[in-house]
Amino acid sequence: MTLTLVRHAEVVEEFQGKYNGHLDISLSCKGEEDAIKLGETLKEKHFDLIYCSDLLRAKETLALCKRTEKQIFTSKLREKSWGKHEGMSFEAIEKTGIKYENFTQWIDALDGEKKEPYIARIKNFFETLKQKKETNLLIVTHSGVIKTLLHITQGISLKEAFTTQLEYTQSLELELK
Repeated sequence: MTLTLVRHAEVVEEFQGKYNGHLDISLSCKGEEDAIKLGETLKEKHFDLIYCSDLLRAKETLALCKRTEKQIFTSKLREKSWGKHEGMSFEAIEKTGIKYENFTQWIDALDGEKKEPYIARIKNFFETLKQKKETNLLIVTHSGVIKTLLHITQGISLKEAFTTQLEYTQSLELELK
């Protein structure tokens, strides 16, 4: 099974560089332009099915790509929820009294969705894809989801996966066995 994983396009400026989680944020003007370019880049590719996060930034990215294949929107492809820290920068979170000591401590210190259930949600979603008859899928989602999938499928630590640079509208092809 071939997965083409795409990170959504750039969000409006006030939410760039923040822990946005489940916030429903629109794309910036540049994000809209980049999503249209992404559509042009992908126009020669056919996908059996498209899965997309149900959050606005992912849905707008997909809409601007102008794909005609069947599309399924799902909350299972949402970014990790950061609870009361959503919409805040790293620096703003530190001002609340949470100090960064290491990657795992930081992830565990923030409220919202806990790390293990988040990883399980991503793993379960992608495991269910293996049961499908479709073999060429486009998945429009979030950076954290893609990095978590890399952690699961590539046998690398979550910390190492999260050091992977993944730009807005960047795509990554992955073979699932």
